[in-house]
Amino acid sequence: MPAPAQPAQDTLDLSVLAPAHNEEDNIGPLVERVSQALGPLAASEGVTWEMIVVDDGSTDRTRARLMDLTRSRPWLRVIEMRDPPPGAGMGQSAAFHAGFRAARGRFVATLDADLQNDPADLPRLWLLLHEHEADMVQGDRTVARADGVHRKAGAAVGRAFRRMILGDTIRDTGCSLRILRREAALRLPLEFRGAHRFIPACVRRLGYTVIETPVAHHARTAGESKYGMGIVQRAIPGLMDCFAMRWMFSRMRSTRAIEITPSAHASGRDDGADRADALERREGRSS
Repeated sequence: MPAPAQPAQDTLDLSVLAPAHNEEDNIGPLVERVSQALGPLAASEGVTWEMIVVDDGSTDRTRARLMDLTRSRPWLRVIEMRDPPPGAGMGQSAAFHAGFRAARGRFVATLDADLQNDPADLPRLWLLLHEHEADMVQGDRTVARADGVHRKAGAAVGRAFRRMILGDTIRDTGCSLRILRREAALRLPLEFRGAHRFIPACVRRLGYTVIETPVAHHARTAGESKYGMGIVQRAIPGLMDCFAMRWMFSRMRSTRAIEITPSAHASGRDDGADRADALERREGRSS
């Protein structure tokens, strides 16, 4: 029997992507909260969406619970990372890399599966993105961050490294809650471990516009943190990653282009033309 046809890319407005590793107690509430957040947005703005959870080598019941959830939620998709290291996952960069390629939305939202990011922020991020005609909106947990002093100190050290070495002025590049164009996401060098920490800086380097906005942040209430190393142990590889990204940035070039043949004029499209689609739909309904 032939495999069922898969919907084409860019057939939806938004894909919500969440990597998960051993989140059996959080995954059900996460899926429900995403649905609660985006249901009203779909009703009021006509936004079409899906959710993708990338199971990154979970050894608990995360995968089983996800498969149960898909039975009554056709908008939920599960991607499984193959051959992860024993007892560990491939990492967030690899999970994002897989999820971005599976996404069908013109835009992709990312968030953690541990419920520290609040899915209720997604509609506001979506509207801000289109209000400012930006290519990416990045969440900022600086004010609301519900982490201990060691995690906050580690974040401050990483931020200082990135500013000094890369000129990265993003306040909270480690926040996973963001929405960006899928075309930009597909150009990110996420084959490299740890590259997810540089997503906003990479997007800017590629010539896209990035805005920031404060978002909620909650303490983890179930499961275990995936950050097992101390500040020093994390700072050393983080510093090396900054220099690696600096080398990569020196060779990155913005290559956004528009076709100028008559067929392109007839369709009226270019690689950035879809930024106004949602606004045009809303304005059309309100006029």
